[in-house]
Amino acid sequence: MLPLMNTTDPRLQLFAGVDGGGTKCRVRVRDAEGVLLGEAEGGPANIRLGLNMVWANILGALDQALVQGGRTSGEWQNISIGLGLAGISALEDAERTLKAGPKFGRCDAASDAHTACLGAFSGRDGAILISGTGSAAYAWVGQKSTQIGGWGFEVCDNGSAADLGRMGLRAALEGHDGLAPHSDFTRAMIQHFGGHPADIVHWVTTAKPRDYGSLAPLIMGFANGGDVVAEAIVQRAADDLARYITRLNAVGAHKVCLVGGMAPIFLPWINPQARSSLAEAEHDAMEGALLMAHGISNGLGETVTA
Repeated sequence: MLPLMNTTDPRLQLFAGVDGGGTKCRVRVRDAEGVLLGEAEGGPANIRLGLNMVWANILGALDQALVQGGRTSGEWQNISIGLGLAGISALEDAERTLKAGPKFGRCDAASDAHTACLGAFSGRDGAILISGTGSAAYAWVGQKSTQIGGWGFEVCDNGSAADLGRMGLRAALEGHDGLAPHSDFTRAMIQHFGGHPADIVHWVTTAKPRDYGSLAPLIMGFANGGDVVAEAIVQRAADDLARYITRLNAVGAHKVCLVGGMAPIFLPWINPQARSSLAEAEHDAMEGALLMAHGISNGLGETVTA
């Protein structure tokens, strides 16, 4: 566990929290008393996209936030910064990230799931379940982190928009082949791509998870309209989310925050027992990253600071 931040250190006048994902990063800066000085957005900050680009995006947004607060751009030595970045899944990832960046007064790195969980429960025990284009679950209990799912679209992402789209395509093709029911939904899905299964084959050759996820509105429209095939697909996705919630409960997270763009869409389909464990997030991931900048553990089992 990381040592508590020494806020009396005169160098550490500013505290910054970073929430970095595959689409953008967000940075929030507060002073030692917790007063908000500035907040800004930058480009992607998933470390799998390249650390040089990630740091350029983070520092660009950090500069903007500092200027908002009337502070000097680039005064890194006065800042304790917490980084919650997509793509960090092990101690080695955090170490590489810190080595690639500038020298701050203090810098800590963890996954974006960890900082989101810290923010959601103000540093207390709890868990988050992310359902967006992809999906992942993460618990922080007794100073121990547990990741469930989130292993990538190729093998996982259950209960996500991308997985929903993939299941919809499979149902459409099976319906066309007479292996499963052929409904208004399955016919509409094939028509969406041009009217022939070969059109789907051509599309999936280059499709990315976000492309599969773009099919979610079509599927949800038919499911909400009572199409039995679409309903079954959506229910399966919601049941997968319920499985995650049950597992998070089993590792000691009695409350779970369901977050992400698909969260409110799937929520009515999740069974009541699983829904009873859900809670509203108290704060966002940037606040979680700020907590880490003040010395809350990064969840990686060892101190990772620079």
